[in-house]
Amino acid sequence: MSPADRVRDRADQGASTVAAHRARRRLRADRARQLADLIRHQLLAGRFPDGALPHETTLAADYRASRNTVRQALDLLRAEGLVERLPGVGTVVVAQKFPHGLDRLMGLAETLREHGQVTNEVRTVGPVPAPSPVADRLHVPPGTDVLYIERLRRLNGLPLSLDLTYIPLDIGAALLGEDLENTDIFRLLETLTGTPLGHAEISLEAVNADAHSAAVLQAPRGAAVLMLERLTYLADGRPVDLEFIRFRGDRISMSGLLHRSL
Repeated sequence: MSPADRVRDRADQGASTVAAHRARRRLRADRARQLADLIRHQLLAGRFPDGALPHETTLAADYRASRNTVRQALDLLRAEGLVERLPGVGTVVVAQKFPHGLDRLMGLAETLREHGQVTNEVRTVGPVPAPSPVADRLHVPPGTDVLYIERLRRLNGLPLSLDLTYIPLDIGAALLGEDLENTDIFRLLETLTGTPLGHAEISLEAVNADAHSAAVLQAPRGAAVLMLERLTYLADGRPVDLEFIRFRGDRISMSGLLHRSL
């Protein structure tokens, strides 16, 4: 073997060693992420009622993972703000996500009634000319006045969501004299119209919090928030409530029951 060939052979061996090392690191990171997902589910399901996670040794045995993998998984959950390590105590739950169902049409206070009191800070309320996309979805002529409501919604005093709502003015005008601070709009709409709500079209996506939303929700600017867009109809098919709701992603979890139909 020539000197040049020996150099190339050593270089190839070195490259193989580096590649194998990187592959092992990726595998450990994958396992840590998988374990974090499992522990997160247990945490959000309330499986740690005393607020303390089992010792790392116990977690490693329960999930058949190495101690290093457990530590990396807990680091991921700490980065999410869900757990924290306390000296002499161990890893404890420091944040709670509240469940929001996606398979029933309910107001926020109805949805979270088992978890505390929902209050509304009405930041803006009044008629505004309907932008074309809003007018189209509410079936009113473009530029027609609609009622616009902006509310900061808190659960047990903690900022949870920023709701922007558009309602046709022939219905919305009656809302101006109602208690919007303590009552879900859904309930008020059914009372004022004498017609139950029927169904809603929804979409859900993660967006970055703009400066205004971040300030109102007391979240870091640019933090991911869950944007729920919902158009709600009365039982007779009339669209009555178009909402753009920004939830703090660290305080809410979305779930639903889906059935497969062929």
